[in-house]
Amino acid sequence: MKHTVLSSLLFALLLCACHGNQTDLKQDTGITVEKAYQGVGNYCHEAYGWSGAEDVEPSQDDAPLMYLEMGEESATEYQVVFRSYTGTFVYFYVDKASGSTRMEEYVPALDIRSDAGTIDLQDYLPKED
Repeated sequence: MKHTVLSSLLFALLLCACHGNQTDLKQDTGITVEKAYQGVGNYCHEAYGWSGAEDVEPSQDDAPLMYLEMGEESATEYQVVFRSYTGTFVYFYVDKASGSTRMEEYVPALDIRSDAGTIDLQDYLPKED
């Protein structure tokens, strides 16, 4: 009887250990902060003609006219912020698990926010072999 109970406990522990490894594996295949930044940068290059540091021109206070930076992070998504030369901000909300990304534009001079659509971040990342 003791042997059966001990075997059952050992089996339950093995199942828990395997389940934990599957969760870790799933997290490893999700979107990292680096992938979020790279994918949004590639999208901005294609959609807005932004080419990163090459296009940076200082304004009067030496701030770049166009830039990309990481914003806030939650448990489920990354925020990546693109500032265009017009002063408009595009906020990209990247789902960490799927790469599904919703966009919101904000024009500070007019205090206008608007939905700017969605993209699949995977479409803007290098294909993995």
